[in-house]
Amino acid sequence: MVTATTPAAPPGAVPRKADRRGTASPGGGRRKRKLLGENPLGLLFSAPYLVFIILVFAYPLVFAVWMSFQDYFFAAPGAVVDRPFAGLDNYARVLQDPAVWRAFGNVGIFLIINVPLTVILSLLLASALNRAVHARAFFRVAYYVPYVTASVAIVGVWLFLFSGNGLVNNVLGPLAPDPSWLINSQLAMPSIALFVTWKQLGFYILLYLAALQNVPKELYESASTDGAGPVRSFFSVTIPSVRPATVLVLLLSTVTGANLFTEPYLLTGGGGPNGASTSPVLLMYQRGIEQGNPDVAAAIGVILVVLVMIIAFIQRKLAGGDES
Repeated sequence: MVTATTPAAPPGAVPRKADRRGTASPGGGRRKRKLLGENPLGLLFSAPYLVFIILVFAYPLVFAVWMSFQDYFFAAPGAVVDRPFAGLDNYARVLQDPAVWRAFGNVGIFLIINVPLTVILSLLLASALNRAVHARAFFRVAYYVPYVTASVAIVGVWLFLFSGNGLVNNVLGPLAPDPSWLINSQLAMPSIALFVTWKQLGFYILLYLAALQNVPKELYESASTDGAGPVRSFFSVTIPSVRPATVLVLLLSTVTGANLFTEPYLLTGGGGPNGASTSPVLLMYQRGIEQGNPDVAAAIGVILVVLVMIIAFIQRKLAGGDES
C-alpha cells in the first residue's frame, strides 16, 4: 500500500497563512512579559492594593497640589462656583505667616528629639530582647501594647502623670517645672516627643527584632574569637547587619513625626500654649477646616511633603540606604 506524503517546501519558501498564524511571535511574547512581568498572577493579586494607593494617597496628593494653585473654598454639594487660578498667591501667604514658620520649627524640634531616641532605644531594647532572657515574650508584648492602644486612652494617663498636680510633679517636688510640662512653652513639644517615642517604640522594636534574627550567629562567634566583647560586637556586627532596618526606622519615624496631629491636639488643647506645640498638620486643620481656607492648607501640605522628601533623601544617603 502506498501512503501519500506531503512534499517538503523548497528552501526559502514563505510559510502559508495557516502556518504563520499558528507560530508564536517571539517579539510579541517579550513585549507581553515586559508589560505584565514574569508572573502576571502577582500583578493580579497586587491590583487591589494598587487601586487603594491610587484612591487614598495618589489622588488626594494630586488634588491638593491642584488646590494649592487655586482660589479654592468650600461650597454646597452640587453648587457650581468659580474657583479662579491663583498662581503662587497661596504659597506667598503661607511663607509670610509667622504661625506657619513656628509650626515647622515645632515639628523640627519634635523630629530632632523623636527620631534619634526611636532609633537608639528600639535597637538597644531589641538587642536585649533578642538574647535568651527570662519572660522574653512578656516583654515583647509589654512594649507593643502602647502602640496598639487607642491614643485617647493613653493621653488620659499621660495627662494624669504630667499635669500640674500629677504624679511626676509630686515625685520631683521642688524640681518640677513651673509652669508644668504641657503648658510650658519650652517643654510642651519635647514632652510630646517623649510621649510619641514611648507610644510607638514597640513597633520599631519588632522591626529590629525581625532584622536581628536574620543576622548569622557565625559573625558573633568570629568576633568573639577575635577577642571582641559584647560592646565591640554590638558596634562591629549588630549595627552594620541591621542597617536596612535602621534606614526603614529612620524613614518611618520621620514620616510619622511630620504627620503629627493627634498628640498636640489632645495633650495641649490644640497646639498650646500660644502655638508652642502646633504642628504643620494641625495648622492645616485649623486653616482649612476651622477657618475655611483649604487652598492655604493645601499649600502648607505641599511644602510639608517636599521637606519630608528632602529629609528622607538625606537620611537615606547618610545611613547608606543605597548600599543596603
